Amino acid sequence: MSFGFFGIQFGFALQNTNTSRIFATLGANPDDFALFWLAAPITGMLVQPIIGYLSDNTWHPVWGRRRPFFFIGAMLASIAMFLMPNSTLIWMAILVLWMMDSAINISMEPFRAFVGDKLNPSQQTAGFAMQTFLIGCGGVIASLLPSLFTNYLGVSNVPVNGAIPDTVRYSFYFGGTVFALSVLWTVFTTKEIPPEDLQQFHQEKKHNLGLIKAIKEIFGGFAKMPKTMVQLAVVQFFSWVALFAMWVYTTPSIAETVFLSTDAQSAAYQEGGNWVGIMFGVYGGVSALAAFVLPILAKMTSRKFVHMLCLVIGGVSLISIFAISSKEMLLLPMVGVGIAWASVLTMPYAILAGALPANRMGYYMGLFNFFVVIPQIIAGIVLGAMLKHFFDNQSVKVLMLGGVCMVVGGLFTLMVKDDAIVNN
Repeated sequence: MSFGFFGIQFGFALQNTNTSRIFATLGANPDDFALFWLAAPITGMLVQPIIGYLSDNTWHPVWGRRRPFFFIGAMLASIAMFLMPNSTLIWMAILVLWMMDSAINISMEPFRAFVGDKLNPSQQTAGFAMQTFLIGCGGVIASLLPSLFTNYLGVSNVPVNGAIPDTVRYSFYFGGTVFALSVLWTVFTTKEIPPEDLQQFHQEKKHNLGLIKAIKEIFGGFAKMPKTMVQLAVVQFFSWVALFAMWVYTTPSIAETVFLSTDAQSAAYQEGGNWVGIMFGVYGGVSALAAFVLPILAKMTSRKFVHMLCLVIGGVSLISIFAISSKEMLLLPMVGVGIAWASVLTMPYAILAGALPANRMGYYMGLFNFFVVIPQIIAGIVLGAMLKHFFDNQSVKVLMLGGVCMVVGGLFTLMVKDDAIVNN
């Protein structure tokens, strides 16, 4: 039931690894990257709560509750992934990023609720861990694609007349295909549990699906959030500022400090872009393996202790990039980042699912996404100015700031209330 996440992560991994590279190739300045990246968190903020609310109030005798949204999002995301590497102007790339991220979110959000729908509380940590494993596997392959096309298939990795390199274009084509096929596998091989009282469900649906009602419910939910959700929101804030900084600024940082180039049209810069793909592949692979270990550690200790430890490890690893000048040694901190990434994708959702009412799972999971996207929006607004005015245009210092934020998020985890039973 989680296999679609393998394909969804192709979309996110290709976006996270290559978007700044695409912007740079099209002539953008690094201090503008964070603003251009705002498309991703803003679309998540708008799309996920709405999709969560609608999927809670959907039931089709054939398609079920969540699967219609899996299907629609996958088709739109695949189209956008074919369009993204064919952008010829910065504004085109930004526009397609909006489309691509919106579509990915349409598919992704119901997958979180899907686990909550189908598994009892004692299985949910393992269920979210399986999602993390598949996310890691998809992230590894997608992140490595440009390097694989360059090193094994001889595809050109150099921009020609300012166009996106062929390695990036073919990677997005392949990823868009995998995205669609993976989500379709889940759509056609899983079944959903119908509401216990269909007649009552349809009556409530008529009452709930009005536009004004939906908006009121979505934004009114902030006042009704469980205490655990409020506490997790603080942890999420610092975690996602760190992740946003990493996704936006790793490429210019590594290109400058290790490959000694700030010219996006140069072969050295593009080689740095490929190496960032390998780095991100490492953290994706580590997260896939860590996904099996985290539930065991959580059972032995607690979910919040495991999350705290993982975030501190990831934060220290990000900070250490500043001191590394060897490309091979850059893979070491990615191990720590992968451990943190595995926990970010597993523990908050497992903790939250145990504190939510079953009939509102999709709604609250969508609302919880505000605490993923709001920190990214704030980071997108301020990081570019900080890079320019405080960090002397040294992108690697933004990564260090992200590392500090991740450590702080880890410490705040100790304040989270988690009374749920952790079993496999």
